[in-house]
Amino acid sequence: MTARRPAGRGLLAGGNWIIDAVKLIDTWPPQDALATIVGQSWGNGGSPYNVLKDLARLGAPFPLEAVGLVGDDANGRLIRQDCRVHHIDTAQLRVTGAAATSYTDVMTVQSTGRRTFFHQRGANALLAPEHFDFRRTRARRFHLGYALLLDTLDAPGADGAPRLAEVFRAARAAGLATSLDCVSDTSDRFRTVVAPVLPLVDVLFANDYETEKLTGVPLRRGGALTRRTVEEAVRALLRLGVRDWALVHFPEGACAGSARGPMVWQPSVKVPAAAVAGLAGAGDAFAAGVLLGLHEGWPMARCLRLGVCAAAASLAHPTCSESVRPAAACLALGRRHGFNLPPA
Repeated sequence: MTARRPAGRGLLAGGNWIIDAVKLIDTWPPQDALATIVGQSWGNGGSPYNVLKDLARLGAPFPLEAVGLVGDDANGRLIRQDCRVHHIDTAQLRVTGAAATSYTDVMTVQSTGRRTFFHQRGANALLAPEHFDFRRTRARRFHLGYALLLDTLDAPGADGAPRLAEVFRAARAAGLATSLDCVSDTSDRFRTVVAPVLPLVDVLFANDYETEKLTGVPLRRGGALTRRTVEEAVRALLRLGVRDWALVHFPEGACAGSARGPMVWQPSVKVPAAAVAGLAGAGDAFAAGVLLGLHEGWPMARCLRLGVCAAAASLAHPTCSESVRPAAACLALGRRHGFNLPPA
């Protein structure tokens, strides 16, 4: 068993650092046709950027640290400045001249909030194990995302395992609790890139699509989510090696499972359709709420409640984090709108 250092304080997050250029469009056009852009804005994107900024806006009472690569360009400077505004330590957010800062054009349909992403991988593709120095942090937890969107870390190392495993082994050797999120990739790489890393991961965040790709368990029957299939899939994730908690989230809510006890369920907030400006970042806001609670030693039920309320708050703006509010305000939003019924 890995020896643990005395518990630190704070969260170190690494992986994809992205500028989202969000375009609000009137309709999704067929090939060769025209859609009208009715609004546009820029925002943060990528798992560590979203999670750390969300934690800052939630009022996390612990230090926040960044690790990753940005280009020596305007977008890279924008990211670093935004981190400073939100009191995120950028000592390990390195600048490279070898590639531009990653960006994504996010096309959001005004009437539905549905999103389509056009992504430029940029500097994130160069992020490697040597960019992570766990001797420089006193954080308690380490979060990484997104697996399957980090070219160098997704690639196999000398031992045949994805180089993500090197990062997680180093984090665990330094005594940090670990968590992982992945992107909803349409390839068949979940089993070759994500699954081999899971025995090094304390907490896994996966949406319904990602869970099905990892486990082969369909979560829906006739289009409807069922409690039995979700819990079967959570148990399958634990069998793949997740060390502590496997968290599966979906539009209807979330389910968390651990080998130590029963499943924990939390329905999502009943946000009125008219209040939804965009779905970008909801999964990362959920992760931020859960990670805040885990850092503070909350029971999982309380962590999930803040997670779904933070996700609900994030829906009020087309960007990932601009409508996330302090934790108390997010929880009040949940009480105001109420929660959906759990699946049967």
